[in-house]
Amino acid sequence: MTSEADAPATAPRFADAVRLWLKVGLISFGGPAGQIAILHQELVERRRWVDERAFLTALNFCMLLPGPEAQQLATYLGLKLHGLRGALAAGVLFVLPGAVVLFALAWLAAAQGAWPPLQGAFKGMLPIVVALVAQAVWRIGGRTLKSPAAWALAIGAFVGLGLLGIGFVWIIGAALAIGVVADQFGVSIAPAGHAAPAADGPAAVISRHRAAGRFALLTLIFAVLWAAPIALVLAVAGPAPFGDVAIFFTQAAFVTFGGAYAVLPFVAQGAVAHYAWLSRAEMVHGLALAETTPGPLILVTQYVGFFAGWNAAVAGHAGGLTPLPAGATAAALTTWLTFLPCFYFVLAGAPLVERLARHRRAHAALSGVSAAVVGVIATLALSIGHEAFLPAAGVDGLAMAVALAAFIAAWRFKVGALWLVTAGATYGVARFVLAPALT
Repeated sequence: MTSEADAPATAPRFADAVRLWLKVGLISFGGPAGQIAILHQELVERRRWVDERAFLTALNFCMLLPGPEAQQLATYLGLKLHGLRGALAAGVLFVLPGAVVLFALAWLAAAQGAWPPLQGAFKGMLPIVVALVAQAVWRIGGRTLKSPAAWALAIGAFVGLGLLGIGFVWIIGAALAIGVVADQFGVSIAPAGHAAPAADGPAAVISRHRAAGRFALLTLIFAVLWAAPIALVLAVAGPAPFGDVAIFFTQAAFVTFGGAYAVLPFVAQGAVAHYAWLSRAEMVHGLALAETTPGPLILVTQYVGFFAGWNAAVAGHAGGLTPLPAGATAAALTTWLTFLPCFYFVLAGAPLVERLARHRRAHAALSGVSAAVVGVIATLALSIGHEAFLPAAGVDGLAMAVALAAFIAAWRFKVGALWLVTAGATYGVARFVLAPALT
């Protein structure tokens, strides 16, 4: 594990770093691209705590991992600066402010969601979310789909997930395999200039025996950290819905390649279609609210967990807990299980970061996933678009116009998601007040 002695000469005092990590956690709006830009500006450009090469190596490494890459990047940089305590401070503070805000918003949505003006606000957010997801498809597709093989993978993922109903995990697994096989046959999926260089050799010498022992110990510690809270919750509150929450969000944490937008179809399949913890509209509302909070967008899983506990308690299936304690318990368990693996991946991979960041086969597999993710996110846009534009009353042309305006504002004028979602909520309330029959 990286120690403080390994930190660069310009390493700050730990207290100064903690203040910076808290600042980053409070201002990290704008999704992973914006969050990575904030980290680069604060640590490389402004304070020079990390040099450019180390930052890019860390970023390449985190891009290979499942989970929110910006949060994992902060965790890794904290590790480089101050060892384990630095990793914990950076990773936790990156998530904590947004988790607190989203918990309050989840409670508001669950407890007051039937209030007509709030319903209007939620409906006004729907076309904004469609625009944001469409922009993600446009942005990621423009960066990723540079070859016929990449286009084929994206279209195949869209058809498989959106039209044939093939499970998300199978789509991602097939994309990983296709990426490796394509590389073996010399078929390029990654954009030109993005292929990883061949691994010339490890950057650091570490004995296999020592590495295996460290990995086994770390795995054991994290297994205990994973199991202990689950056992405690099940013992105190009973199995329903907390057992299913534990299993489902543990699975989700290991398949979050491609970011939050990519994994949301998986979460929707399970939480909405299989477990019926919340409705599809409530799921989209959670995504909209997560867009307004700092921190990684994958925090939307906390919102889903809150609704799982809340609705189970309303139905009398939460071990006797009332809705708020049940929702809080499920939300806390979900957040723990979503982000605990992020720390595990970073700490386990840190000693071999140079080798992993330059590993050709890993990049080939990831290139397959990156292409498939475009199709996966397109299925999410299709699903949310159906919710926003085709309500029970018929086609909603005004919502389509709002979505188009939001897409242009985000793409052409770089308006942030926070402002767009706020504008959508305002539009929804105004529409409710001025034309309640149309909401």
